[in-house]
Amino acid sequence: MTNNLFQPYSLNSTITLNNRILMAPLTRCMADDNLVPTVAMAEYYGRRVEAGLIISEATIIRPDGQGNPNTPGLFTQEQINAWKFVTKTVHNKGGKIFAQLWHTGRVAHPHFFKDNNNGSLDVLAPSSVGIEGTVPRMRDLNYQVPKAVTHQDIEQLIADYVQAAKNAIKAGFDGVEIHGANGYLIDQFLHHDSNRRTDEYGMTPENMSRFPLAVVDAVIDSIGKDRTALRISPGAYFFMSEDARDRHVFDYFLKELEHRNLAFLHLGIFDDSMKFDYLDGQASSYIRANYSQTLVGVGSYTPESASSAIAANKFDLIAIGRPFIANPDYVARVRENKKLVEYNADMLTSLL
Repeated sequence: MTNNLFQPYSLNSTITLNNRILMAPLTRCMADDNLVPTVAMAEYYGRRVEAGLIISEATIIRPDGQGNPNTPGLFTQEQINAWKFVTKTVHNKGGKIFAQLWHTGRVAHPHFFKDNNNGSLDVLAPSSVGIEGTVPRMRDLNYQVPKAVTHQDIEQLIADYVQAAKNAIKAGFDGVEIHGANGYLIDQFLHHDSNRRTDEYGMTPENMSRFPLAVVDAVIDSIGKDRTALRISPGAYFFMSEDARDRHVFDYFLKELEHRNLAFLHLGIFDDSMKFDYLDGQASSYIRANYSQTLVGVGSYTPESASSAIAANKFDLIAIGRPFIANPDYVARVRENKKLVEYNADMLTSLL
């Protein structure tokens, strides 16, 4: 009873998807030491082209955005050239792929960008408010207290998001998804726990949305709204604490996004059964009530529950994460009603 998952879906006049199943962005930490995608990565994506759209693993826009080992970048010519091989592999097999543009903000670590051209070791964030914990896969690296970005830093970050988007198109991607979710830089501006600024980038919904909207608008201006998507996390749950005032920020932010005609808006959450008091329930339900354009659901859905949610108009498309790691042929298995291989963490040690 999952037939609706296999219906074509038009994002806009430029891009039509073969089905409603997206491959969610999945950080695999398999780029080389220069953050260059490898042949193995191209083969990995090439095995998953039956997805209506592949969203690449999160890809950093500049060196100081790195918070995990061996995550790919989109800021050097070598990286762009390697991504060209990935996108060509996907396109030759009939697939479509967006690049997810990423800056981790206060979750970055100077261990990764100590050779940055400007010599800076600053971890950047909206405010000088750190988090406790250690870098994934590198437990000897503790998170640092970040530097609050200056106005000059903000202007440069916007320019670097734009350049990364242009680089993505040069590399052959069909579009980009701006990573504005999951406690990373853009999301940090949208939550009171991480944004304690008292200037025009803090305190009020309009101010806290200013930088995220500036990034979205600048990317739209550079590559087109039909090729620009965004991921958001209105429910604070990852690298930050809840604050009921965040509801007002996202009420405003979603209203602004509504008339920008993005390719899609993508929920960032690991389990959509989570409920947030200040959102009156699930994050997906909150977004749908405040945003009428194309919405991508995600978060521990089965094919059956995703199909039911789409039929009930809870969202339009479904992004699948870990099951796509375990099942390169996920779409075919669901279509043919075959049993899915169960995901386990051991699968993260190689690209299958």
